[in-house]
Amino acid sequence: MKRTDQQFDQIATICHDIFTKKMIDYGSSWRILRTQSVTDQIFIKANRIRSIEIKGVTKVDEGIRSELIAIVNYSIIGLIQLELGFSVTDDITYEQGLGLYNKYIQLAKELMMNKNHDYNEAWRTMRMESYTDMILQKIYRTKQIEDNHGVTLASEGIDANYFDMINYAVFGLIKMEEKTNFKN
Repeated sequence: MKRTDQQFDQIATICHDIFTKKMIDYGSSWRILRTQSVTDQIFIKANRIRSIEIKGVTKVDEGIRSELIAIVNYSIIGLIQLELGFSVTDDITYEQGLGLYNKYIQLAKELMMNKNHDYNEAWRTMRMESYTDMILQKIYRTKQIEDNHGVTLASEGIDANYFDMINYAVFGLIKMEEKTNFKN
């Protein structure tokens, strides 16, 4: 599992780099988003991935990889918003935003490693389309919980679904990196 640990870190670095650049470009403007809006942003990204997988072509010059990175980053934004609540302004600094990002990517990694141990790396035998479908399922679960004002009877909460979305997106990105490296 050391390989998975290292691969997660490599993908986390890529996602962190994009988040950092967007924090420089836009600040923490995402702080105004309510969690429902964050969930909808993730839905847009996952739905586009599914569309690309089904149609086999894109008309916009961004592919599945960039959408998976966005799912990781928006899911972390969702976790931050759950912790802090939404704001009416961009009320956190660059350093605070990165600190919170690092906290949640680390928690996602710890969860992934624990589940990976128990499931014996089953994700490695899954197809890319399954990651997309699992992310979409987690989105629909999250929307239902949001519609229920966060109340669940027998299920994990919104945060657990955001963490799972992060990890399925990371698995997809790892698979894409392996495929690219295999070709080279």
